[in-house]
Amino acid sequence: MLSFVAFSFILVCWGAGVVRGHASIWHPSMYGFNVTDQTFPYDNRPVAPLTNYTFDQWWFHGHLDYPPNPGDFFELPAGHIATTEIGCNKGATTWFNSSEGGDIRQGDNVCPNSPTAEYHTTGFDDLKGCALAIAYESDVTKIQPEDFTVFSVNQTCVWTRFTDFAVPARMPPCPEGGCHCAWFWIHSPDSGGEQNYMTGFKCNVTGSTSTVPLAKPQVPRRCGADPDFNKPDAAPGNCTYGAKQPFYWFQAERNNMFEGTYAPPFYTDLYNFKGGAQDDIFVDSYAEIPPPSPNSTVVPALQQPQATGSSGSSSAVPAPTQPADQIPFGTPPGRCSTW
Repeated sequence: MLSFVAFSFILVCWGAGVVRGHASIWHPSMYGFNVTDQTFPYDNRPVAPLTNYTFDQWWFHGHLDYPPNPGDFFELPAGHIATTEIGCNKGATTWFNSSEGGDIRQGDNVCPNSPTAEYHTTGFDDLKGCALAIAYESDVTKIQPEDFTVFSVNQTCVWTRFTDFAVPARMPPCPEGGCHCAWFWIHSPDSGGEQNYMTGFKCNVTGSTSTVPLAKPQVPRRCGADPDFNKPDAAPGNCTYGAKQPFYWFQAERNNMFEGTYAPPFYTDLYNFKGGAQDDIFVDSYAEIPPPSPNSTVVPALQQPQATGSSGSSSAVPAPTQPADQIPFGTPPGRCSTW
């Protein structure tokens, strides 16, 4: 069994005038680890964005027939940090030995020798976060979109090659055969088209000290301050509290989010996704959660304190700084292709 807590996630962008941004996590535990642009009749590499696809195309990126080898899991240490890698190309990550272009790593740089436009941002203030979600089911054929619960958010993703995700301290152990996880990302509308990113992988929680199960995840609601749409103040009573589903947006079917082209959902406070471990996702986190409403002022109180785990653990992740060798963003080359 692989015991790496290092995940590589890559982004391949190219083109003159229009950037075609692509991103995925990379690790032998993922579905589609060896899929290339020749495997499908269309480009369905893990890095290809998902837009206006049928359910079979976007769910697990259409890679259910390309599972990881038995015993390959990505480990999630309860109460600690799981470190992922982000890169413009698999060659920019630890997994360069299986990349066609070889080793092009450049320290903590996401995209060696390229501007930040290559990973869909005009700069640090334009980052919209990404998330890890989990389903406590070893049989991937039994999992439905509603089964995934977001357990960790990094609001400054994508920015550095090494990106941390804090794992809640109270995560219960996975069933025999492990769990399934997925990585999700929707970038800023200022830096690309209506693109979703989802990559599924097999995962396993390690160091569990609790058996309290996760609550049934609910659909997130847009409730934070939204000045771009003339809503300067947050509406806490309109938030979804507790366990939340990931965003399924801009597909041909099975969406749970219906925001428009220029108002995509983000893994930020805008949808009550705080940065770090999502510590309120358990069945005993709240005694009661009142129905959310735009006019409600009622906010549920946590029944259990948000745990931070044992010594040396953390439920939050440090904000990254720009790597010294990272090329600053210049003039935006245009909106991304939505394929």
